[in-house]
Amino acid sequence: MNQQKRLLSIFLVVFIDLLGFSLILPLLPYYAETFGASSLAVGLLVAVYAAAQMISAPLLGRLSDQYGRRPVLIISIAGNIIGFLILAAANSLWMLFLARLLAGFTGGNISVAQAYITDVTDENNRAKGLGMIGAAFGLGFIIGPAAGGILSQFGFYVPALLAAGLGMANLILVLFWLPESMTAERRQQLASLPRPAFNFTALMQALRRPKVGPLLHTRFFFGLAFSMFQGVFTLYALQRFLLDSTQTGYILAYVGFLSALTQGLIVGRLTRRFSDRQIILWSTVVMALGLLMWAFSPSVWFLLFDLIPIAVAGGTLNTILNAALTKSVTPVEIGGTLGLSSSVESLTRVIAPSIGGLLLDTVTTSGPGIFSALLLIYLAWYIRRNVQAEGLPAAARQVV
Repeated sequence: MNQQKRLLSIFLVVFIDLLGFSLILPLLPYYAETFGASSLAVGLLVAVYAAAQMISAPLLGRLSDQYGRRPVLIISIAGNIIGFLILAAANSLWMLFLARLLAGFTGGNISVAQAYITDVTDENNRAKGLGMIGAAFGLGFIIGPAAGGILSQFGFYVPALLAAGLGMANLILVLFWLPESMTAERRQQLASLPRPAFNFTALMQALRRPKVGPLLHTRFFFGLAFSMFQGVFTLYALQRFLLDSTQTGYILAYVGFLSALTQGLIVGRLTRRFSDRQIILWSTVVMALGLLMWAFSPSVWFLLFDLIPIAVAGGTLNTILNAALTKSVTPVEIGGTLGLSSSVESLTRVIAPSIGGLLLDTVTTSGPGIFSALLLIYLAWYIRRNVQAEGLPAAARQVV
């Protein structure tokens, strides 16, 4: 199978995966409220998924380095299906938490998909390849939230059942169409190299590395700001503009369209003209301005306009950070490092929704936006001082 077909295959896997995820994402606050959940409890519901993903993402990435990308994808998709079925059958708040916990443990497979892209691309077109993952995210969020909002009128369990069905389709796709990206020869070559440890110490060591550390630092603060925006957006829309689940779903679909457009068409062009560092810095600045405007949005129409810089900057930054990380480590570390990056991002999704929910409850609807913008203003200063333009020399990244 040639490179384009492999990229199409993994694109479809991620698209279906995210379509199932986005079907139920905007509905969770409304679903939880039927069981008497507070804003803080809703934030914790989002956080428990991210906490499980934080633990599982580096592990799945490392396992995929050792045993191949395909078997790890199969196991993680199967776990996701079970999580959606529990969600559909939920009759209490604790069952919602159980469903999201299981989905989080098996949902850290995006780092595996990113490692797959790295296997089948070279450094010149890697950002474009990783942009396809982002485009799959965006397309999933175009269809999923709107469809979920419409289906929720027949019961919150209906979108969950559809998500489980999509998971089954994804499992069949991987079993019968997606080839393994790591050949036996490549796995043997990687096995002969020293394998980094997988523990908290490994994270601390990565943060001290001059090229990887600043990128992970950037991932954390960008993730903290963006996760706060994502985690509280549904509650924000409900409290500030009195939007229901269907209307919020349409808005999230619009954000998905902007993200898909950015990562499918814009990122590749940017990488041909600017360095990774330049793109990371200016995306951070644009995102900060967008979040500040989000904090003071006076109307839905203003909000729709403001979502353009937020979606474009967020989609660009997410893709370029991962591309820069793959250029800063040796081949044996790629899966684990992308998993570590996903784990750092998941940590932010543990912290941010809870803080955002607390700000909504105790301050104003502007609180999360102001807090996020201040984080990114600091991050822009940090990037100027610490993020380097290039990764490892090409010779250092060779397997043999």
